[in-house]
Amino acid sequence: MKPNEIERKSFAIIDEEAGDHGYPADQWPIVRRMIHTTADFEYIADTRIHPQAVAAGIDAIRSGNAIFTDTNMARVGIRQHQLEPFGGQVRCLMADERIARIAAEKGITRAKAAVDAVADRLDNGIYVVGNAPTALLRLIELIRQSQTRPALVVGLPVGFVNAAESKAELLDLDTPYITNVGRKGGSNVAAAVVNALIIQARSDG
Repeated sequence: MKPNEIERKSFAIIDEEAGDHGYPADQWPIVRRMIHTTADFEYIADTRIHPQAVAAGIDAIRSGNAIFTDTNMARVGIRQHQLEPFGGQVRCLMADERIARIAAEKGITRAKAAVDAVADRLDNGIYVVGNAPTALLRLIELIRQSQTRPALVVGLPVGFVNAAESKAELLDLDTPYITNVGRKGGSNVAAAVVNALIIQARSDG
């Protein structure tokens, strides 16, 4: 089977097994791709999508606005070539020497320092967290202080320390978000969410 045939068959299986999932037409492609990436149907029950999240994400992509991630794995996983017609780019500062130096000087994580470094470039953009709860918590703090205004936060950190808690904090924001409850997540899932939005941005309207 060709790759596109495998993907189509996979989505057909997911649709059949998901049954009456209850997601609206604009949100289901996102959750379905999360399941496709992980083979984990628990994302049907665990995913949380702000009512304006899909529209905000699509608008940000079509406007060529900034997309920043907390991991290079997520950056590589996002379909950069499909963003190019819109003028968009995906960036991750985690390997930046300046970020490492600032983090060491301040005694904070590089993930937190990376959020601080792009806060003034994030208005109407998308921040994608697939690993570090400290990145998501810092981003939430800056949003609450009106120091940054992203169009969308994709918050899917994974782990045992503050992953679930940071997502719970995200759910209290008015800022559009796509997240889940609990410890699960990861850079691959976060990239899948953005790719689902890119596909909709290219095909809708």
